[in-house]
Amino acid sequence: MTAPTATDPPKPLTHRRVLKVAVPIVLSNATVPILGLVDVGVVGQLGEAAPIGAVGLGAIILSTAFWIFGFLRMGTVGLVGQAEGAGDMAEVSAILTRALIIAGVGGALLICAYPLITFAAFSWDPTSEEVEALARQYLFIRIWTAPFAISVYALTGWLIAQERTGAVFWIQLLMNSVNIALNFLFVLGFDWGVPGVAASTAIAEVVGAGLGLWFCRAAFKRPDWRDWPRVFEKARLIKMALLNVDILIRSALLMAIFTSFTFLGAQFGDVTLAANEVLIQFLYVTAYAMDGFAFAAETLVARAYGRSDPGRVRRASMMTGIWGFGTCAALGIAFWLGGPWLIDLLAKDPDVQDLARVFLPWMALAPFIGCAAWMFDGIFIGAARGRDMRNMMVLSAVVYVGAALILIPSFGNHGVWAALLVSFAARGVTLGARYPALERGAG
Repeated sequence: MTAPTATDPPKPLTHRRVLKVAVPIVLSNATVPILGLVDVGVVGQLGEAAPIGAVGLGAIILSTAFWIFGFLRMGTVGLVGQAEGAGDMAEVSAILTRALIIAGVGGALLICAYPLITFAAFSWDPTSEEVEALARQYLFIRIWTAPFAISVYALTGWLIAQERTGAVFWIQLLMNSVNIALNFLFVLGFDWGVPGVAASTAIAEVVGAGLGLWFCRAAFKRPDWRDWPRVFEKARLIKMALLNVDILIRSALLMAIFTSFTFLGAQFGDVTLAANEVLIQFLYVTAYAMDGFAFAAETLVARAYGRSDPGRVRRASMMTGIWGFGTCAALGIAFWLGGPWLIDLLAKDPDVQDLARVFLPWMALAPFIGCAAWMFDGIFIGAARGRDMRNMMVLSAVVYVGAALILIPSFGNHGVWAALLVSFAARGVTLGARYPALERGAG
């Protein structure tokens, strides 16, 4: 097959093309919250709040550490998409090599930093000793697969940029199927409890990285992947580094918000921590469903940027945004109507069930308030506008801290939820204000 060039006529931007990119991601991501639901549901069958809180706490701590390297997925999509749009296929292969090198080094650094991670996480932890002890077991098992978990970000970003979301679907499906099956085996079959949940996830991450490498084998058929002068070319490295640092700062602040949400809720007791953990699974459902259309925005906007076509940038943004808003609206209504049933399914502790129902309205509002932030993220990633993402995230984090300081003392856990939703709104408004400059930058 002949490699595309910048002079080739672009493929039409249609709703069919948007759905072709988005649907496999939506389907694959559907297994991710199901995995979270299974994690919570399996330990929930033990009939205690502490294991639920420990899995949630351990997962958010490790997700925070891993997702700091989430710039590998986001930055890779923007850079590869723009390189493809410009017809530079040699750079497409070289970018994957750079990303995998960063993943390996980053994962090794996280393993070395494990004592520091646990110290930072638990030095101000307000949870009970039982929850902390179980969470430490979870973290110790999962940290060893950090290089594999981070590599999956790079591999999926490379595939998404080429609109090969079907391959991403199979990676995610295999990872989560293995994880779910081992969850039942290790936790309910072998009675390993929280360590069983951690071992299941660790094994699944290794399996996912292996399948991702196989799907990306086309990159390794070109000699450019090991063209070391190109891979380590100073100008390209600087461009990638600057983009990735901006996205890293943005991701770190975003994860800090979600991590603080967990800890702020934990100060009101193990039952509140468990109730918030049950409800946050609904938010993950929304985010993963939205990823399909955000990823479509990433790759379509990136290609339009590679062709220096502002009109296509606008059309890609609008078309993906329409689908994104419709998805958010449908999920918000579904959570409002079906939330009580889902809560009872996930938690058997009556106190956790009752408290989760109290805070359910906040969760039902989250998809409506967060929609703009999620879609603009995809648009700005595709345009490789890392600086704008960083700056607007800083502003949103400041707004979140202010809201938390004002609302939590007066409204308790209601204030925790309100502050989180305020941060969503702030991200959407600030990124929206920067969109006109993004569009002009494509010209």
